Amino acid sequence: MRRTLPFALLFLVLAATGLALAQPPSGIVRPQGQGDKPLVQQGSQLYAANCSSCHGIDGRGVTTPPIRGAGNIKGQGPSLRGVGAQAPDFYLRTGYMPLSTPHEQPYRTRVFFSDQQIRAMTAYIASLAPGPPIPTPQPETGSLAKGLHSFTEHCAGCHQVVGEGGYVTDKRVPTLKDANATEINEAVRIGPYYMPKFSRKDISDKELNSIIAYVLHSKNPTDRGGWGIGHIGPVPEGLVAWFIAIFALVSICAVIGKRLSS
Repeated sequence: MRRTLPFALLFLVLAATGLALAQPPSGIVRPQGQGDKPLVQQGSQLYAANCSSCHGIDGRGVTTPPIRGAGNIKGQGPSLRGVGAQAPDFYLRTGYMPLSTPHEQPYRTRVFFSDQQIRAMTAYIASLAPGPPIPTPQPETGSLAKGLHSFTEHCAGCHQVVGEGGYVTDKRVPTLKDANATEINEAVRIGPYYMPKFSRKDISDKELNSIIAYVLHSKNPTDRGGWGIGHIGPVPEGLVAWFIAIFALVSICAVIGKRLSS
């Protein structure tokens, strides 16, 4: 009996750990028995459980923190009326939402909802008021050369010309390596967080297709010069060049010194 006690305790610890890991993160609520309900109705229940604390029960936003809501969070967030399906699709599929606190800076992280749940919440938010649908970009119709030019002009100042992201005045600028064509299109049109919003007057759909084509191409560039060194810009490339040059110079000096002493 005493021999089996440690194994029993180990089993209980592992079981408890497994249950803990299986639980959804704080603030995430998934109503049960939704499979047979219309998509918008599913979305309304998911929205009420997970989004209303910050965006209001009717999607009109919360300007001042109310009493604590889902996940014990004091919510505060903008109105979602008129954002259509485009914005919720982007924010939910990239893991930008939901946030732990209203003042947290969103960034790409694990997605907390299934594809069905995201489609349901997107459909519900889009039903609140007319707004833009989820875009259907066509990067295959774009030009890589024009995309490079437009990306350099509009985007490289923050994201770097190779799309590796950066750092701008205490704000996180994400890498674009994990973004797909639809997410790039959505981000350009909605301007998530501090990113500027570009209308079709600023960047046409044709120009945007070229930008998307370039960003997708930049994920696996052809390193004609050889070693890409992570494609993170001239600083590391210069450092590597200096290290190689220093090693070569020291080696040459050592050889010359050895010959002169012999």
